[in-house]
Order: sequence, then structure tokens, then C-alpha cells
Amino acid sequence: MTKKKKSILSDQRFIVLIVVIALTAVFSIMSKEFRQYNTLLSLLDFSYYDLLMAIGVTFPLITGGVDLSIGTGMVCYALIGGTLIRSHGVPVVVAMLVCVLLGVLIGTLNGVLIGVMNLPPFLATLCTCMITRGAGSLCTATPWPGLTQEGGWFHSIFKLTIGTGRSADRYPIGFLWMVILVLLMEFVLNHTKFGRYTIAIGSNKEAAALSGINVKFYHVMVYVVCGLFAGLAAIAYAAVTPTVQPGTGAGLEMDAIGGVFVGGVAATGGYGSVLGTFVGIFVIMLLKTGLPYVGLQANWQQIITGLVLIVAVLIDIIKEKKAAAL
Repeated sequence: MTKKKKSILSDQRFIVLIVVIALTAVFSIMSKEFRQYNTLLSLLDFSYYDLLMAIGVTFPLITGGVDLSIGTGMVCYALIGGTLIRSHGVPVVVAMLVCVLLGVLIGTLNGVLIGVMNLPPFLATLCTCMITRGAGSLCTATPWPGLTQEGGWFHSIFKLTIGTGRSADRYPIGFLWMVILVLLMEFVLNHTKFGRYTIAIGSNKEAAALSGINVKFYHVMVYVVCGLFAGLAAIAYAAVTPTVQPGTGAGLEMDAIGGVFVGGVAATGGYGSVLGTFVGIFVIMLLKTGLPYVGLQANWQQIITGLVLIVAVLIDIIKEKKAAAL
């Protein structure tokens, strides 16, 4: 019984969940506006694309890599999808599929550069970050179909609106899809060959190769998965953003990567969980959403978020040292 309690209390996911609850309580006490239902809707709206990017980038980070292209990639895919709809009359469903396919394509390119050609992940994904940012800049500022326009069902994927005007009720059904995806990818990570090999590569790449694992193939695949979720994030981003601006997206990946580290993915790879990413991203989103309600400007938000990330990484380092000492 005692051992079980110790394992729960030492689980970073449990600690981060307590932090999420504490932050919610503090912001709710300090700000009446923060307690409003519309604030919750807004927080969830802008967490979907961050969470989708974070789920995807969890896998490269577990292998000891990184993907810096997911932020600019997400915006690029959304811009291309919107351009296809507005300028070429492509159906919304087809544009959504294009977003996903573009994400997979860039993910595959990242995987080949890193897993096959052995480029450092930072350098390879920095290059594709620049490529996607430039490609997105070739498109015009593109709004996807609005709620009152043909194809408005697209927005209802994440937020279902019943009724009209002030009496309309809005339900954040996107949260349900996020929970399903998180549970699915947690299962993939812990109960499939792909997930076990991902962890093995992050723990010791050379040992994984000697044990017969096709390291190059699975190294490529983690970036394909990351690109897939960047494509899904593009759909979520277009659904909650009135106008997708060209040349943007740089820096958005930092919220996703930060949430993954807060959620307990080891800084050197070899360990992590999608459930941890799920709670970790809400720490980042609560700070971004809640701090303005207590009067702190954007500069302070970035400082506090940075300090939280430093603490998360230090906790990971301390845990590794303790494990090595045993």
C-alpha cells in the first residue's frame, strides 16, 4: 500500500495535474471574468491546436530529437487549405485532407533527413521550418468558411452551437475528440511495437539497433506521426482562427514543446507519456489565458512560462540522477 502511494505521488503527471487544478483555482479566485463560461470556451478553443502539435512532437522528443517545423508547418497547411477553398473552389473536406497530407509529407522529409541521412534534428527541422514559413507566405491571408457560409459545419467539429444570437448555447465538443486522441496515442506508445521501439531508440539508439530494431525506419516514423498531428493541428487552427496570417507560426511550436516537457518527457529522451503531455499543455494554456486576467502583460507571461519550463527540466534532471544513484 505504501509503495503504491509513493509511486502516485512521485508521478510527474499527477503533480502537474495538481498544478493545473491549483492554477485554475487561483485565477478563478483572483478574477471574476476568468470564471466565465466564455473564458473556458476560449481556453479550450486555443488549446486544441497546441495539444495536437504536442501529441505529435511527444514522439520525436522521446527519441531524443525535436521538431521545430510544427508551428510554421501548421500555419502553412492551413493557408494552403484555405487558398484551395477560396481561390479554386475545392470542397472543405478535400482541403482538410490536403492539410493532413502536407503534414505527413513534411514529417516524412524530416524523418528521412534525421533518421536516414543523420542530420541533427535541430538543424533538419529548422530548415523545414524555414521552408514551410516561406511556402505559407506565398498564400494570401485566408479565412476558412465561416459559420454562416457554405461549409460552416467545419467549425462545429470543435464547437457545437445550438440556437442563434445571445440565446445560443455553445458546447466544446472538440475536448471530447482530444481526449479520444490522447487515449489512443497513449495506447500506441505503451502497447504497440511502434511505441516500445520509440522508447527504446530514445533510451539507447545503439543498443536498440543491436537488438534487431530497424532504427532508421522507426526514426522516420516518429517524424511522420509528428507531421500527421501538425496537419490535424492546422485543421483545428483554421477552425478557431478567423483569418490565418501568412508568415506567422514561428514560436507556436514552443508552447507545444514546453507542454510536453512540463508533462514529464525526459529532456534526453527515453521516457514520456501522452497523458503527461495532455496535462502539461494545460499548464501552458492556463498561464497564457489566466495571467492577463490578473493584470500581467505578455512579457511577464513569457517570463513565468519560461521559469515553469526550467523547473520542469530541473525536476527531470534530479529524477535521472536519483535513478542513476540507485
